[in-house]
Amino acid sequence: MSSREYRNKRIVLWPVYIDSTKTRGKGRKISRENGVPKPRVEEIVEAAEILGLDPIVEDKSYPRLWWEQEKRIVVLKKYPRQELYRRIAKKIKEIREARKRALK
Repeated sequence: MSSREYRNKRIVLWPVYIDSTKTRGKGRKISRENGVPKPRVEEIVEAAEILGLDPIVEDKSYPRLWWEQEKRIVVLKKYPRQELYRRIAKKIKEIREARKRALK
């Protein structure tokens, strides 16, 4: 599906949007403090499912890095974009922390 078909119903989320290791110029959309280092698609999907955002994974290339093979995640528009990115990043941090504690 194209982004136009999702208008006002869903939000496209590229992993780079919440990656704290990337610069704003490379595509990061939230602050480094709120971001997550190197988020994986699987983590984003898990966080989106926990938040009830009905994620869909699509094979697309991020326009700024078109030569890299990447995926994007499309989620329901329950929150404004910035808040949605922050919530997903926060949930990924919680998931990583819980896994770290479980391994100890």
